[in-house]
Amino acid sequence: MSSEKGFDLDGYIARINYRGPREPNAQTLAALHLAHLGAIPFENIDVFLGRGVPLDIESLQAKLVRGRRGGYCFEHNTLFAAALGQLGFAVTTLEARVRPPGATHTLPRTHMVLRIDLDGRALLADVGFGGDGPLEPLPLDGEIVEQGGVAYRVTSQERVKVLQMLRNGVWQDLYAFTLDEALPVDFAVANHYTSTFPESPFVKTLTAQISFRDERRILRGRTLTLRRRGAEENRQISDHELIPLLRTQFGIELPADLRLPPPAA
Repeated sequence: MSSEKGFDLDGYIARINYRGPREPNAQTLAALHLAHLGAIPFENIDVFLGRGVPLDIESLQAKLVRGRRGGYCFEHNTLFAAALGQLGFAVTTLEARVRPPGATHTLPRTHMVLRIDLDGRALLADVGFGGDGPLEPLPLDGEIVEQGGVAYRVTSQERVKVLQMLRNGVWQDLYAFTLDEALPVDFAVANHYTSTFPESPFVKTLTAQISFRDERRILRGRTLTLRRRGAEENRQISDHELIPLLRTQFGIELPADLRLPPPAA
């Protein structure tokens, strides 16, 4: 992926509170990945409200950088890919099929991930999967990597790669992808489906998620989940708590009088 014209790299770097070196190496990549996750929340507020989700770079900078909002996978990874391209990383955009627990059929390619080729090694980068996603890039060769108390690996199933996490002693699939490059038009189609299909979970249920090295915060509907090094705490929140909680727990500033409807039944 070539670098994006009109991309404000300094504005993005300031948004994610990154103060490290900018050389395109493994240390920089890992630090940027973690900084992005801890600064820009995963959230679907615009989808939930039926506002639409443009994926052009200017719109993404206006919303996620200058507007200090968050977004979902297409927004996050498009923005991250543009930043990495500006810094000189070799980035390829890919499509993935999410594999949620209990799924009984194959789901469409509605997730965006990134392949980074660096120092002779291929890595998976993904700042747009929310609370279960990796904190830093992962090698595509099957090496097991522990991040924030969670073990991840990318396995091969014929020509398909599968991101897995170790949960309760069992490797659980998160999503599957191939290494075939996906183009902006592919993501435009997937984004339209994901943001408008009535049965899409992003249309039906509000979510906000943010990940730090030792803590993950996940809001789905009216359930707030806090995960800290293997321990998990859940609590229900009331409607009047919602807007303040999005601000204090996820850094999302919304009008105080905005009304977010409850999840669809």
